[in-house]
Amino acid sequence: MTIKERLQDLDFIESIGENHVGTSADTPIKPDAFALSDEQKIKKIKENFTEIMETLGLDLTDDSLSGTPSRVAKMFVKEIFQGLDPKNKPEMKTFENSYNYNEMLIEKDITVHSTCEHHFLPIVGRAHVAYISSGRVVGLSKLNRIVNYFAKRPQVQERLTQQIGKELQISLKTEHVAVLIDAAHLCVSSRGVQDVTSSTITSFYSGKFKEDNTKREFLDQLKNKSSAL
Repeated sequence: MTIKERLQDLDFIESIGENHVGTSADTPIKPDAFALSDEQKIKKIKENFTEIMETLGLDLTDDSLSGTPSRVAKMFVKEIFQGLDPKNKPEMKTFENSYNYNEMLIEKDITVHSTCEHHFLPIVGRAHVAYISSGRVVGLSKLNRIVNYFAKRPQVQERLTQQIGKELQISLKTEHVAVLIDAAHLCVSSRGVQDVTSSTITSFYSGKFKEDNTKREFLDQLKNKSSAL
């Protein structure tokens, strides 16, 4: 089956969505993805979403609906898909590990709000990330920000997990990174099988975190309830 034939085969398209298959560890982005400005994208999406709403039979002259295409367009470009644009990538400024902290550092319960690329429905959950310094450290908030950056794009959870892990390896210049994401997918709970109780867990382990003792320590720490607040 050719790519064109696959795109026209609704059963094949639906099977991809149900099985959450991703094409690669990189987000599929067109070469000319940034040829249009944010304002041009908002204008075009507004026009297209207006057509979608009208096709569904909605009356856009109603006060409650009249501003929806504009709101959706701005939300797509400026908020929930802002992670598509490299200009929004947080600067991962690192510092010398002058205090010689050589144990694992864990940032857990990072809120994840992403969007399933197969049905454009929310993915909501928690990310837990850890690293062992190889000479560089980073401000704690940057770990949250890098999770948020990669989450703010159409995603599959497997790819999101890999992207966060690989970015931390590069930015921190360390092989010792762990990422675990536990999330609920509204494409599972609000349509299809409509299972409201399940969640999906994905993980990324590299360097020392592939060793059983280190991995176990990381997972055991995640079980501990925080008493910080």
